[in-house]
Amino acid sequence: MSQTRISAFWMYVILVVAQMVICNYFYLGYYVTLSLLPALILLMPLSIGTAGVMCIAFVTGFAVDAFAEGLIGLNILALVPVAFFRRRILSLVFGPEIFVRGANVSIQRNGLGKVISSLLIAQAIFLIVYIWADTAGTTPFWFDLLRFLASLVCGLPLGLLAENLLEDRP
Repeated sequence: MSQTRISAFWMYVILVVAQMVICNYFYLGYYVTLSLLPALILLMPLSIGTAGVMCIAFVTGFAVDAFAEGLIGLNILALVPVAFFRRRILSLVFGPEIFVRGANVSIQRNGLGKVISSLLIAQAIFLIVYIWADTAGTTPFWFDLLRFLASLVCGLPLGLLAENLLEDRP
């Protein structure tokens, strides 16, 4: 395993632990759900296929559910669809040439606008499933929509931070 892959692996683990800390100690109320997880899954190396990313998403979601959220399955349920749609999101935002080049997503290579767009789509998929499962129809639509929008806006800086920390630099 190359030095870059080892560093990326450990940075991923550190960011998952950071997500656990966010869940346990930075609760911003019921209106905001902060999550690094969609960005972590979206920014996985392109060399990892969809099935592999889905397995990683499952294990990551399980770890956060078990050690932070307490409700087993909520992060798993919301994160696996992000992994499933990851290649479609990247193809939609960056075009199919990102897979031909084999270069991972980064602001330096792809531009801030495209990275923000892809992060917002991944975060939106995660939040739609997460909020739907978390509220289970017990809250009005306007409340869920407000929670979705607040979480999307607050989660974007976390996604950009994750991109900055995971970006492979020459």
